[in-house]
Parts: sequence; structure tokens; C-alpha cells
Amino acid sequence: MKAPILILYNIPQARGTGMYGSSESDAGVLVEIQVVSAALDKLSIPYRSAGISRLEDLPGILTAGPEAIIFNLVEELPGPEGSSNLVPAVCKSFGKTVTGCDTPCMALTLDKWRMKAVLKADGVPVPEGVIVPVGTLFSPDKVFPGPYIVKPCSKDASEGIGPGSVVPECGTKLHDAVRMIHTNFKQPALVEQYVGNREFNISLLQQGNRVRVLPIAEIDFSTFKPGMPLIVDYTAKWLPDTFEYKNTSRVIPVKTREDLAARIREISLRAWHAVGCGDYARVDMRMDESGRLFVLEVNANPDISPDGGFPAAISAAGISFEKFIETVLANASGRLELSAGTAAKKPRAAHDRNREVSIRMARPSDRDTILIFTDATRFFRAGEVEIAREVLDDSLAQGPDNSYRSFVAELKGKTLGWVCFGPTPCTVGTYDIYWLVVDADYHGKGIGTSLMEHAEKLIGKEGGRLAVVETSSQERYKPTRSFYTMIGYTECSRVKDFYDTGDDKVIYVKRLA
Repeated sequence: MKAPILILYNIPQARGTGMYGSSESDAGVLVEIQVVSAALDKLSIPYRSAGISRLEDLPGILTAGPEAIIFNLVEELPGPEGSSNLVPAVCKSFGKTVTGCDTPCMALTLDKWRMKAVLKADGVPVPEGVIVPVGTLFSPDKVFPGPYIVKPCSKDASEGIGPGSVVPECGTKLHDAVRMIHTNFKQPALVEQYVGNREFNISLLQQGNRVRVLPIAEIDFSTFKPGMPLIVDYTAKWLPDTFEYKNTSRVIPVKTREDLAARIREISLRAWHAVGCGDYARVDMRMDESGRLFVLEVNANPDISPDGGFPAAISAAGISFEKFIETVLANASGRLELSAGTAAKKPRAAHDRNREVSIRMARPSDRDTILIFTDATRFFRAGEVEIAREVLDDSLAQGPDNSYRSFVAELKGKTLGWVCFGPTPCTVGTYDIYWLVVDADYHGKGIGTSLMEHAEKLIGKEGGRLAVVETSSQERYKPTRSFYTMIGYTECSRVKDFYDTGDDKVIYVKRLA
């Protein structure tokens, strides 16, 4: 018999109807419960449904049944803003796992200002923006070119966004829009540059180790009257009897140039990695008249009711809703098994672990997984991760004859590490180890050693005599430097302040038999 699942949801609250926001978005969770329950019925997976009115109700729900996997449909809870984001962490503390994104990701993406900063730091293009704390006005000295759109800093589902949210210039209307957010939502307002008139929604689905970008959707604003803001506001999203709701249909898959589609897919995948998404998410993006793309939001908990954009995307990809549910549950089950295995198994000798690991040439299907654990290390700057992506793509495109040789470590079908090496230009028999990255969950398990041994063996077969690797002198790279010393590399030189002031380049070499 299949293990039972707990469908966890928030009980919709009776909230006052404010401007551009009320209880309609809360009630949407009831539809999600129905479709998830129906899918589990079709899959013959037993389940229990339970609702919570506040975070403090959760421990009693978790201990009332044996379910180890929680299908998380909790979207909002009363109390401090973002209480619902703590649900995955609480479940994990009880030895259970949840579907969807985890607590750090959900907390980050709810705060639009922090999310914007993280995306920008990772090289993801975002509109200009400034935060306006409660009780203050938008300062003219912070003005960037308009028009502007004003949003609550920590609300999703388009709450707080309506026609009056878009203003052409810094003045009375902008101050009024900011004041409306402060008054109705009691939180800072985000004043953002309003960019472009084309809006894309990109849904992403994690399938095991791979993150799949689903068919791209574009919002059709063609019937909007001149002067109407071309946005999907609260009315367009939640009020079926309105013009905005009836005239913001999505076109999926959108017909567009392949180079544009490729850029959209690449940016959305980078945004996924930057904020640490898991299982499924949606990225909203705008394009201006010159073709520049900007990420507006990463929705870590997208609507999965039948009318939502995410179900439309999986349908366009040829994935049934039941298959989507099955995929998400398989991801959660894998995390649960990994967690249990990490806690229960005693460490084994490195030579025993290495026998379980197979090394093979990297394939295009490994790309997303490699980029995920490379970015997740948080050791590399955004520019460094971009270089890794370029090197990886080059090696995958050109195959074994390329100057970059890419190999991966695989354990029970899961890609866990990547090494990339190649001959150093203008030398005889010298090779550079360009990249060595191991999934953070598998550090200390001999994966890196296996990859380096494989690389050195191949270098030797090609007539290589010297392997060279470099790293940073910063304190957080001390384990990396110790690792190279442990496997026989010797520090030969340092380039002072190479990466940055106080950050030297440390060069190690190993002479190969």
C-alpha cells in the first residue's frame, strides 16, 4: 500500500475588503484542495486533509497522523506577516517533509525588496526600485525614470495592485499610491519602475535532479482600452465579472522567436536558482520595447487550481495533473529518504563509498543539476557561476574533442559532482582543472576525490605531466585548500589581491606519473 499523504491548507479567514485586496485570494485554496484530492484518488494514494487557522495549530495536526509527506497548500495565516512561510520548517522539525519550496525560499520571495536584491546580486535583470517605509514619502532625490508601479512589499496574489498603482511621474498620484499601501496594508511600499508592455509567465517543474522550464505563456492585453495599465492586477486575477478578468487571457505556448524564448528560459532558470526554489514555481517577467527582459517576481507558491497559470503550463507541456502530483511527491519522498539515510547511516571508509560512485562524461541532461549544485554552494560570485555555465555549455556542445572535458559523478542514478579540465594553451603537457563542484549534501563522501582521480588518470593517458588548480585565499575556502593538499597537490605560488583586495589567488600543482 502506498504511504499516506497529508494535504495541509490554511482555513480561509474573513478579512475586510480593502482597495485591491480581499478574501477572494484566500478562498482559492479550497479549489486547490479539491484538485489535489482528486489527483490522489486517481493515483490510489491515501490521504488526509487538515486545515489550520494559525501556525500554532500545526504541531497538533502533524502528530495526529502518521503521514511523513505533507502536500503544502498553506498560503496565508493570521499573525506576523509571513507566518505561513514557517510551515515547511515546522514540518521538518517533526521529521516530515513538505512539497514545494522550503522556508528560506518562501520567506525571501514574499519580501519583494529582498528578493529583488538577491536576484540583482546574482545577475538576474530586475526593474529599478526603492522601498518606502510606513510613515515616509517617496523622496524626490531617489527618483529614477518613470512611469512607476507601487506594490505592497510583502504581499502576493496581486493584493494591493490596481489601476491606481501605475502612475506616470513623481508627484501627487505617486504619493497617494504609496499612502494607500501604508494605510491598507500597514507595511512598506515598493516603488518600482514600470517596464514594458509585454508580460510573460514561466512555470518551472523539478523532475528529480532536473529543473524543467515549461512552455512560456504571455498575457494578452490586446483588448485593453488606450490609457489602461497593461498589468494583471487584483481585479484581473480574482474578480470574474470584471473587464480586466475577462480580457487578460494567457497565450500558451507563446509564438515568439527562438532566441527570445531561449533568453526567457535562461533568465527564469537563473531566477529559480538564485532564490532557491524547489519542486515547482513561476517566474513573472516583462519585456520593454528594446527587447530587454526584467524579472518582476518569483512565485514560490503558485496557484495550482484549474484556472491557474501553472496547470496551464503543465498541460501545454503534455503533463497530466496527476503526473505533476506524482512528480512532486516523488521529489518529496527522495528528500525524506535522503534525510533519513543521512541521520541513520554511519560513515564508511572513503574507499567503500568510492566503489558506489560511477564517473561518466557529462551529458546535456546533467546541465540543470550541475548548475543547481554549483549555485547552491554559495561559494561563487554571480559572475563566476555565469562562467561555469558558459564552460559547461561549451563542453556539452562540442563533445569529447573540445578543449574542455566535463565529467560527472553519479550515485544510484543521481548526478552529485562535476569536474572540468583541459590542456593549458601554449604549454606542453600542462592541464588546468577548471572546475570541481560537489553537491553540498555529499561533501566528505569521497565524490571530489573520485572526480579528481578520474581527471588525473585521463590527463595521464593524454600525455599530461602537470595538473594545475587554483582557489581563493579567503578563510571560507580553507577546506578547499586542505582538500587539494590531502590529495597530493602542492601550493606553488600566490597572486596577491588577485580576486579582490585581500583575496589572493592560490595556485596548486601536482606532477603526474
